[in-house]
Amino acid sequence: MAKRPRVSEKRGRRSLGKGYSPGELKKAGLSMSEAVKLHVAVDPRRKTAHEENVETIKTFLKERKATAKTEKKRKRKSKSARANDDQ
Repeated sequence: MAKRPRVSEKRGRRSLGKGYSPGELKKAGLSMSEAVKLHVAVDPRRKTAHEENVETIKTFLKERKATAKTEKKRKRKSKSARANDDQ
């Protein structure tokens, strides 16, 4: 899961938010449904788009693609192929 986003408080401090805004997702090239599938926290109530959060999403996506390429899914053999291997 991607890091939680940074949001500004009234006093100018930065804290962790509940999720990324739709604007941040859009700037990073990710739709709301894709973000939910990737288990990225989304907060549709937020209106701001912080560049720091956009960069965080982009680096998360790059890391995700890199790990997806290195991991290979094992194919399951059919029952008949497994039966032939047993003999």
